[in-house]
Amino acid sequence: MRSVRTEIRENLLAALRAGTAPAPGILGFDDTVLPRLERALLAGHDVVLLGERGQGKSRLLRALPTLLDEWTPVIAGAELAEHPFAPITPEQRRRAAELGDELPVTWLGRDERFVEKLATPDTSVGDLVGDVDPVRVAEGRRLGDPETIHYGMIPRAHRGILAINELPDLAERIQVALLNVMEESDVQIRGYTLRLPLDVVLVATANPEDYTNRGRIITPLKDRFGAEVRTHYPLDLADEVAVIDQEAELLAPVPATLIEAIARFTRLVRGSESVDQASGVSARFAVSGAETVAAAALRRAAVLGEPEDEIGARPCDLAAVVPVLRGKVEFEPGEEGRESAVLEHLLRRATAEAARAALAGVDLGPLVEVIDAGAQVVTGDRVRAGEVLEPLSTPDAEEALAPVYERLGAEDVAARAAAAEFALEGLFLARRISKETEDGQTVYGG
Repeated sequence: MRSVRTEIRENLLAALRAGTAPAPGILGFDDTVLPRLERALLAGHDVVLLGERGQGKSRLLRALPTLLDEWTPVIAGAELAEHPFAPITPEQRRRAAELGDELPVTWLGRDERFVEKLATPDTSVGDLVGDVDPVRVAEGRRLGDPETIHYGMIPRAHRGILAINELPDLAERIQVALLNVMEESDVQIRGYTLRLPLDVVLVATANPEDYTNRGRIITPLKDRFGAEVRTHYPLDLADEVAVIDQEAELLAPVPATLIEAIARFTRLVRGSESVDQASGVSARFAVSGAETVAAAALRRAAVLGEPEDEIGARPCDLAAVVPVLRGKVEFEPGEEGRESAVLEHLLRRATAEAARAALAGVDLGPLVEVIDAGAQVVTGDRVRAGEVLEPLSTPDAEEALAPVYERLGAEDVAARAAAAEFALEGLFLARRISKETEDGQTVYGG
């Protein structure tokens, strides 16, 4: 019978040799976090993942069950996941001795061997370790009888993985009980000790600010972890975009240019001196931004009755992002009252950067000439995609926009309206054309 650590080690080695991803769906960690985590698991260490909010720590923990065997035998009817050849509780040892080869066996799936607990200040020793079950005592058993115990989450994670999110939020006295179970393999409940040779891999998460300020991991428990692995936000813009593409549930089409603008916006917020970087800017910031832009497009389609080929997000929908995401960012103390202005400024910068990158090499001079000649393009929440394109339906305008449409792959009405508006917004941010915004409508040119 293999231990859980051996099981994880052998399955991880097999995955590495086969070139398969041991943590599917985890983006941007291939050259940094994953190799460190893999080394820790190969060494048989308990692990704490340390990083700011929204860096994918919990998702990484939830990928670990893929390293367990798909099925494992357990004693049928046992309260814990005890192996038929190695029962650990007095009750199952007695059953094994009495029944021998007739001991009933069932199979446990890998997902059932992963136990996750969000650490909260009100978590008790009973929650984690166990407590006396008054019902069993009422049935006539002695209070000191080990079979009166109702086991907590740690014993129930036997032969599996126990994941504790936000470990520093556990009270220090609770951490002591956790240390006792993990290090000494015994459970102390209501004055008597029951030794349980638990086979559990402990993985935990912590935020750096909690690690040092709001709470802390007590020194003996911190020493028990064999490895501390630092996580991070996506290092590259492509990874930031990939996270949005993977995680966002978009209810309307959102052009890749707008997704990139939101990704750049997120990265600018993370680097802003006005933002409290100690609290971090979660990857959920970008995901929520993309979903909000899609929702704005869907709302416009419903209100205006847009046909199918006109439904889609446009740059004007980016304005809906700031009020929604304002609460996801912690600002420096000196920025009170300027929060929305800071985000709006960073969003304009991100849009300008996305426009320069997407349209690099495209000659927009003819489009500037069309606007200077008197064309006025109106957009906004109450303007359909077809209405955006009406002033740009002249031969000169269509010729000027043809390379833009080709570069951005804009084919239907919604995509072309978004592409044209994106080019116009880029020109405005580059101070090559004018723009006026009033009552929810934006006019380019004039």
